[in-house]
Amino acid sequence: MELEELSVGEKAAMLSGASEWDSRGNERAGIPSFVMSDGPHGVRRQLGEGDHLGLGASKPATCFPTAGTVANSWDPALAEAMGAALGREAHDLGVNVLLGPGLNIKRNPLCGRNFEYYSEDPIVAGRMAAGLIRGIQSNGVSACPKHFAVNSQELRRQASNSVIDERTMREIYLTGFEIAVREAAPMTIMTSYNEVNGVYAHENKHLLQDILRDEWGFDGMVVSDWGGSNSAVAAVKAGGSLEMPSPGYTSVRELEGAVKAGTLSEADLNARAGEVAKIARLTRCEGVGRNDLLKDDIAAAHHAVARRVAEASAVLLKNAAAAIPAAGDGGADGTVGNPAVSVLPLKSGTRVAVIGDMAKTPRFQGSGSSKVNATREENILDEFNAAADSTGVTVSGYAQGYDRQGTANQSLIDEAVALAAADSTDVVIAVVGLDERSESEGLDRSTMAIPQVQNDLVNALTAAGKPVVVVLVAGSPVELPWFESVSAMLYVGLSGQAGASAAVRVLTGRVNPSGHLAETWPLRYGDCPSSGWYPAIGRDAIYREGPFIGYRYYETADVPVRFPFGYGLSYATFAYGNMTADETGVQFTVTNNADVAGATVAQLYVAGPSRSDAGVAADAGVAGVAGVAGGVLRPSRELKGFVKVELDAHETKTVRIDFDRYTFRHFDVAANRWAMESGIWTLAVGSDAEHLPLVTPFAVAGDADVAPADPALGHYLDGDVKHVTDAEMAVLFGREVIAPGKPTVFGVNDPISSWIDSRGFVARTIAKTLTKREAAVRQKTGAPDLNTLFILNMPPRAMSKMTQGMVDSAMVDAIVAIANGHAFRGLGGLIAGFFRNQSANKRTAKELNHD
Repeated sequence: MELEELSVGEKAAMLSGASEWDSRGNERAGIPSFVMSDGPHGVRRQLGEGDHLGLGASKPATCFPTAGTVANSWDPALAEAMGAALGREAHDLGVNVLLGPGLNIKRNPLCGRNFEYYSEDPIVAGRMAAGLIRGIQSNGVSACPKHFAVNSQELRRQASNSVIDERTMREIYLTGFEIAVREAAPMTIMTSYNEVNGVYAHENKHLLQDILRDEWGFDGMVVSDWGGSNSAVAAVKAGGSLEMPSPGYTSVRELEGAVKAGTLSEADLNARAGEVAKIARLTRCEGVGRNDLLKDDIAAAHHAVARRVAEASAVLLKNAAAAIPAAGDGGADGTVGNPAVSVLPLKSGTRVAVIGDMAKTPRFQGSGSSKVNATREENILDEFNAAADSTGVTVSGYAQGYDRQGTANQSLIDEAVALAAADSTDVVIAVVGLDERSESEGLDRSTMAIPQVQNDLVNALTAAGKPVVVVLVAGSPVELPWFESVSAMLYVGLSGQAGASAAVRVLTGRVNPSGHLAETWPLRYGDCPSSGWYPAIGRDAIYREGPFIGYRYYETADVPVRFPFGYGLSYATFAYGNMTADETGVQFTVTNNADVAGATVAQLYVAGPSRSDAGVAADAGVAGVAGVAGGVLRPSRELKGFVKVELDAHETKTVRIDFDRYTFRHFDVAANRWAMESGIWTLAVGSDAEHLPLVTPFAVAGDADVAPADPALGHYLDGDVKHVTDAEMAVLFGREVIAPGKPTVFGVNDPISSWIDSRGFVARTIAKTLTKREAAVRQKTGAPDLNTLFILNMPPRAMSKMTQGMVDSAMVDAIVAIANGHAFRGLGGLIAGFFRNQSANKRTAKELNHD
């Protein structure tokens, strides 16, 4: 039987899940159900009924480094190799659609889910995601890039409206998805929870039809985030294919009713059902049992892949010269013995004190739906000991150093300092960073600082007189008040299950670090462009900073940073030279001046005509360019290409970076098209956004004449977004933007957390109780209470999408009545609605089963 021959109800049933992870198939049309599973950096194939928050047990799988760490490799080919391993494991564990990668733009360093996202830059995010997608889908498994789109905070994530100007959205927040779609052809894409300019993402025709399908050519399935669908009918009209996890038969009845009433065309229903059926057909998995586990040889091979990815993603942030005592000298001040040399790599014969709770009890992934049941675990202490025979680096001792949950304990610091100062210690390895409470789905960070007890430890260790090497564990930038006092620093991010052995291999020189930061590290949180309005505590999250995020802000507004975008050191040194540019790209040489092989990341930045007098050209004194005026509003420089360059000792390579559709374009809102300005642009190449030794002017023959930016943009013209007025923001947005106040009457899309201001005692008590419970659990366990956080962020509307038909829209209305202080009326409606819904579900089930 053909799909079109099915009844309206049967086709409607295919557009919502049958369970937490399974789609609905149709036996009459020969369409099997398929399995979806979380998996941006590891397959979380759950046992039993499952949940979407990473709480229930799951099958063992390889935990690879998180996206925020992998991005530091700047190596799409390596991401593809990781994706191939992920796809193989998904196949072997019976998963048809792997829910990843996440490639939302890192708007602010406090977003709790930043560890799952690649970069603040869409070119890096898109290219890295495209590599992972190609690898996953090489196994016949669908990748599912997420969360589409403009999803930048966890607070109120299911009841938040991202308010953004069209040009910023197109150029910054959508370009990464565009690259992934055009270059890797993902079979599936996941929409975000939030509204975008007042319309929920899963029913946003501008996103799903105008841009995703019509402009980019996407022809796959669009799935909602779990509980992220608002209206089933509106979603089908706009291009939303599948709502998950399971609204039961509620959505089936809504879709049937809309077709019958003529408010939904059966052609749209057929199109969405066809998209779901296509995934079932393309990802059909034969010969894999539902309870099958990974084979030992696959697990071992993929552990090695995870180590290779972690090695290439480690970023050396500092490597100063320090005098290291020769064995047996015992100089307490570190001045006796060897002359001052770079601390890293650790030399044979070095005795290290390994200090820090995370050196023994590793943290290598974040919390939430991406949490993987790793096939193996390593820790830095054990890996140092295991490698001692081959490296000649021995461990003089271990000290915990700090309480994992941040409780002050001076005795732990004293013990660590005593070990550091001992004659048997030459170098201190301090493993510090963010704990499990700090980075999680459902919860944004409250500060950019690491726990104070860890700062106190590092300060005490640096006063002990020995070189201190900090190994930093974190999925996002942190403030570093002691940075000037430590001798070296290696940022390992959240490096996956093989991250410890990778770190030791880098520290001991068996691997030369080649990672570069895929996001800017500010000196302090207050320097961030959106620090004054992030996260939005009300319904509207207004992106008033426009395009000036990350390095686009810091470089344009000339704000000093701790580490610029693209920054990373090596045990080798590199020189750039001989740059030329032609109509298709730039060419230059990179030379390794060291006696060891190494790799660097060559980066191409461009500055448009509007920035040629203030950007990189002026910095380098390029003749004939200064003084050119005009051009659309744009940052002082933007990344447009990159390549990872591997070089043997003293080798020189000629490198080429080609131009593409993204190099010179901007989005012309008035004309609703991509345009390219004619004029003199500036091309710059170097190792990060601040160090660009190669600069040249370049004439672009575009399709738009240079026209000056509107002077009414005011502070935007210099990137000074912290002082932008509401009037200037209205010019950028093309409309007045006013955030609404707190609701006085609650609706189906106001989160449970907002009930704390309810006039009704029952609703207010529910919100307060849940808030107190989450805080108590976090304090007691050291980890966020994800279930409670999800409920607090959840609007009542989502209850009808996540209860497998137990709650329908009429019952949701009754729950909202309780929120508005009508407890008895709401409770009565809830009880009556329950029985009506159960009866309706039975009737629908009989119809679908042809009973």
